[in-house]
Amino acid sequence: MTGVPGGTGVGWRSAVAAVLDDVDGLAFHEVIAESLRPDAVPASLLRRPVVVHGVRLSPGSPEGVDPDRVAHLAACAAATGAALVSEHIAFTRAGGIEAGHLLPLPRTREALDVLVANVTATRAELDVPLALEPIAALFDWPGDEFDEAGFLHRLHDRTGAPLLLDVANVFVNARNRGRDPRADVDALLAGLPPGAVAYCHVAGHAADAAGLLHDTHTDPVPDAVLALLTHTVAQLPVPPPVMLERDGRYPPDAVLRAELDAVAAAAGHTAPCRAGAGAGRGAEPVAAPPADGPGPT
Repeated sequence: MTGVPGGTGVGWRSAVAAVLDDVDGLAFHEVIAESLRPDAVPASLLRRPVVVHGVRLSPGSPEGVDPDRVAHLAACAAATGAALVSEHIAFTRAGGIEAGHLLPLPRTREALDVLVANVTATRAELDVPLALEPIAALFDWPGDEFDEAGFLHRLHDRTGAPLLLDVANVFVNARNRGRDPRADVDALLAGLPPGAVAYCHVAGHAADAAGLLHDTHTDPVPDAVLALLTHTVAQLPVPPPVMLERDGRYPPDAVLRAELDAVAAAAGHTAPCRAGAGAGRGAEPVAAPPADGPGPT
């Protein structure tokens, strides 16, 4: 439906590009649009099919999407031959103020109308489909008129936009709300037609002193999230493409390869890494480069 290759992919980051070049079985890369210059696309990124992932479009903003940011997404997609562009069901600015973080939308009819209008305007400027990702949210607004599944079902009904289902976000949100992650996945998928899930994300998280889980992208993917991925895949007609997000504290090469293979196994994909290839290179985690946009997605 969306052209994203089946199999396991990974977020392309310059800090680990050389490692990823050696992983023959990766199906695709996802690149952050705000970190990419369309006139200077790294050759390493183009070794595989690409998905362009935006973090600053702010499709939930009542003042509308910034035409320059939409144009940048379109230019990145054209420069990389992307199969898909994805963004977040969130806002990052309001009243001209940049929050620097992905903020959740109130789940109301008014917010849904704004989101639908902005998604429609963005899609009109893109030559590829636009997928939408529900975020990891540390709070819910008062006065919600829908639960999350109901809000997402209505969004899909009105736009037809496929979903980027971040399984780690589902897990974090459910646990922080005192809910069962599997029940939340089931409620979401039960209201979507076949083919509505374009691809999935998985990532690691960490707990703060109060026990609240934070989506970090710098921690290993825990077994509980991998188990939720397996459960999610079992509800779908075919295993969707799945992508590992890592945005800092990159582990030694062999550990990163093992994590990619674990994600693939949980998703029902062929392991992308050759057994033992590159083992032993690197000893310490690599620090993340300076952030270029809102935090983990």
